[in-house]
Amino acid sequence: MTENKISRRTFLKLFALSGVALGGVGSWLAQLLRAAPPASDGGAATFPAFTADASTTGRLVRAPAASPPAAPSSAAAAAPRRRWVMVIDLAKCDGCKECTNACNAMHFVPPGQEWIKVFENRDNEVAGAYWFPRPCMQCDNTPCAKVCPVGATSKREDGIVLIDQERCIGCRYCIAACPYQSRFFNWSEPPHTPAELAQPYSVEWNYPHRKGVVEKCLFCPALAREGKLPACAAACRMDAIYFGDQLEDAVTNHAGETVSFTQLIREKGGFRYMEDLGTEPRVWYLPPRDRVYPAPKG
Repeated sequence: MTENKISRRTFLKLFALSGVALGGVGSWLAQLLRAAPPASDGGAATFPAFTADASTTGRLVRAPAASPPAAPSSAAAAAPRRRWVMVIDLAKCDGCKECTNACNAMHFVPPGQEWIKVFENRDNEVAGAYWFPRPCMQCDNTPCAKVCPVGATSKREDGIVLIDQERCIGCRYCIAACPYQSRFFNWSEPPHTPAELAQPYSVEWNYPHRKGVVEKCLFCPALAREGKLPACAAACRMDAIYFGDQLEDAVTNHAGETVSFTQLIREKGGFRYMEDLGTEPRVWYLPPRDRVYPAPKG
């Protein structure tokens, strides 16, 4: 007798679809999978204690300890809590799309996708146009995770929303639920490069890419683990994208400019895109006032 084998992803897809017909079974499966830790994550995430420093371009630098730390009782106690946050200064963005290009190169983003997309925007006929970069908002109240029937989308304690493509069944409920249109679906097998295929799959990179799954901006969590800025912020020549830890109240940009997150938002009137929806985005914007470049034509 020939033994029939199916992949875990195929099993989840079949089981989830049958759960739609069986009523409560799908709900039970979703709860079970959300309780399980994400696959291929390499275990519990640990991050260095760092803040930003203007003398080190494009990096977040380990913070000096005021006193020798006490010996941790466990590995979990040794790992500091993080709440990553991004701030985009619309007065500095000139629409060069270097952030998009850097993201595409870093993540081998398939053609037709832009994980951070730059729009030309105009609020009214009187005010001039401006550029509006839109990454994934990494919402604290995540509509995408709530509708995923297999728990493929999850939010980490540090604020980053990830997609486990080994769980994703391609139902695309998350795409319908996302009000920011920041998710993409691979309808066909994406083209690959040897450099991409040489990498093992990880939920912190979402490559090698594959057919039939959803993808999006990830805030480059593997770079944050090393104390580095995301690819978009590190490549922004206008220094418009800041990234850092909200708990440390420090964000930095490509030039190494380090500012207080709270003070920056308060003094410049920071806001969150469509925050009236209650999604609690972790991306903040500074209004396009006193621009340092000419406004887009048109």
